[in-house]
Amino acid sequence: MIKKLQRKFIMITMGSLLLVMLILISAINAINLYQINSSINESLTFLSVNQGKFPSMDKNKPPKDENQIFGSHMNEETPFQTRYFVVEYYSDGTTKQIDTGHIAAVTSTVAEEYGDKVINGNKETGYLGIYKYKIVVQQNGSMVIFIDCRDKLQTATEFLTISCLVALATLILMFLLLSILSRKAIKPFVENAEKQKLFITDAGHEIKTPLAIISANADVLELMGGENEWITSIRNQTARLDKLVKNLLMLSKMDEESVKLIFKEFDYSETVAKMAGPFIAVAESKNKKFYMNIQPDIKIYGDENSIEQLVSTLVDNAMKYSSEEGTIKITLSATKKGKKLEVYNTTQDLDVANLDKLFDRFYRADSSRSRETGGYGIGLSIAKSIVEAHHGRISARSEDGNSICFTVML
Repeated sequence: MIKKLQRKFIMITMGSLLLVMLILISAINAINLYQINSSINESLTFLSVNQGKFPSMDKNKPPKDENQIFGSHMNEETPFQTRYFVVEYYSDGTTKQIDTGHIAAVTSTVAEEYGDKVINGNKETGYLGIYKYKIVVQQNGSMVIFIDCRDKLQTATEFLTISCLVALATLILMFLLLSILSRKAIKPFVENAEKQKLFITDAGHEIKTPLAIISANADVLELMGGENEWITSIRNQTARLDKLVKNLLMLSKMDEESVKLIFKEFDYSETVAKMAGPFIAVAESKNKKFYMNIQPDIKIYGDENSIEQLVSTLVDNAMKYSSEEGTIKITLSATKKGKKLEVYNTTQDLDVANLDKLFDRFYRADSSRSRETGGYGIGLSIAKSIVEAHHGRISARSEDGNSICFTVML
């Protein structure tokens, strides 16, 4: 149980940290890309309004935005930092002029090829490889401006790579720290759980002795004075307490994972039919309708004895808490997600909002009816423990508030 709780704690913490890191990295890199794209677009705008040239700036006069930290802005070095080329066209589509004086990696021939691809396309701006372009319509033709973005794109790629590596290193470090310190974090809960289990185990064993003595004394009283309603009541209450103690001890053992389950392949259909079949006569004696729809030859890999107890617990629960002259349905089928067992029964005044609590120990939706039927509120807890031991899922649902269906997926 401790290892299971420790793994769950680590998984939840790591999952939360991973989600935060993904949001943080995505936000930072999105802002970085936005800033880069804004800077490129501003340079394209300056070039387009100045006929493919950067405007001259007075070196003796400081720029208005010299103290600007965020966002893109022009300065004296921008013309020298920006690599670009321009291709101009006449209105009939023929090349008018090619300017490659501000870039070393592109010849006039290559520049014309790039320009032809863009001018014959259907976009006014966009990317062509590592170059971002913009088409500017002029009075006697058009002009295509290309800006080399390789440095900015490389910077963005490196920033993304570094941020991902830092995040990965952080996750690994966090996982190592959690693996070491998680046991201390859950130590108070573990100690509390251990004390509870120890109390249940010790109390269970201590109660067994007086129960045995009470039962023996009842036998002596019956031999001396004959059977009467008081002795019968003593026997019934002793049997109930004995069953409760056994169930508590079983839950404690399952929590400690000390119950030895023998896993093997067996006929699930046959097991369900064998355990549910005897309840048909009980249902008939109480004027209840009992239906079984069991798909044959369904095999599962698990502990047959505990599965028998699971089926018996669910069917017995349906029988006890079904409405008068109600209906009980047992369905077993094979689906793509696994083997599905459904136990349905009609009921009355069901608290639909608290269906999940039905699997909590000692929870009873209707305590007065539970006393009448002899329930303690731990049968479904045992069923849940058995299902979890088989790595399955159990759930409860109600569509109308007057019926309930327990579903087991194995």
